[in-house]
Amino acid sequence: MVKLSLGYMKYVLFVGGALSVAASMVSAGGIERRVDPSQILFEKGKNYLEFSAVTGHPTVSGDPLPGIPAGPTGNIANSYQTYALGYKRELNDRISLAFVIDEPVGVSLAYTSPTAFFGGSTAEVSSIAYTGLAKYQFTDRFSVYGGLRVIGVDGDISVSSPVTVSSPYNLSVSKDYQVGYLVGAAFEIPDIALRIAATYESKTEHDFRDNTGTPFQVEIPQAFTLHARSGITANTLLFGSVRWREWTKFRVQPSDFLTLVPGVGVVNNPIAGGTSDIWTYELGIGHQFNENWSGAATIGYEKDNGDIVGNFSGTDGYVSYGLAVSYETDDWKVTTGVRYFELGSADSSVTAFSGNEAISAGVKVSYKF
Repeated sequence: MVKLSLGYMKYVLFVGGALSVAASMVSAGGIERRVDPSQILFEKGKNYLEFSAVTGHPTVSGDPLPGIPAGPTGNIANSYQTYALGYKRELNDRISLAFVIDEPVGVSLAYTSPTAFFGGSTAEVSSIAYTGLAKYQFTDRFSVYGGLRVIGVDGDISVSSPVTVSSPYNLSVSKDYQVGYLVGAAFEIPDIALRIAATYESKTEHDFRDNTGTPFQVEIPQAFTLHARSGITANTLLFGSVRWREWTKFRVQPSDFLTLVPGVGVVNNPIAGGTSDIWTYELGIGHQFNENWSGAATIGYEKDNGDIVGNFSGTDGYVSYGLAVSYETDDWKVTTGVRYFELGSADSSVTAFSGNEAISAGVKVSYKF
């Protein structure tokens, strides 16, 4: 067993910070931009404040399937930015509270090529979440945590295509707020910096109306995340996570969106939806270079499920590679990271998407007081 000194314990937390930015730059399930806010509860310090920002730059393009009378799509994925702010306070040795503001889901797509089958189509979805958390430490090895989360989602969609009835179809919905919850438990062995934490996040069901006033619902689905980390030598930390989310429950299907299907007629197909539940895997290793500097490398994986994807998606699975570095003083810590994604090729109903990739970069600044 690797037993760690108190000085090394500070290092372990330091390297964990180098992980946090690179590991947060995910695009799971196509619209997920932030995951599991609960881990702020494990940051050290009586008062802890953090701010983070991530910028993503995806490239998603494809060519028409055989027999489809259209041109290439060009890049349909827009660059985007997300931000998060969090505060944690230790009330005493057993109870900690935290509050997090972040942007858990989002979409920014545009078919700018006029010759593409969906030329002129756009989709913009934004969100904001306010999460209140509490943790109770039974012993130095076992704790439970949970909280409530208020999530607001809004969007603007325009669909233009030869099969869209009344093309272009336009829909704008205002932000709808719904309440969800999360619960979790953690097991720790402080002497070896071991921590295993499991978090469940409930679904939220958001209520909207189409252009005729008919209600429809969009579910942001439930999720489960398992986090793990452990010191493996006097200056090295191994960490990882497994995340499942029920994306088959995600569907955007206003009743007034109609398409013409040859041989069938006019039907109400969904504008977007998940075809498979998504498993996301992350593995990383961190290393301390000296008293102030530390770094981490990560690899991520989502399986290519082989599904026919939506025309507002264009990808299926990914492999990612991330690097992060942190600089820390007694009170301040600054972490920067970059991550490259090889996005999986996929076919939609009219397009073969391939050669997709993305790069994201982020920074997190934290202060203990």
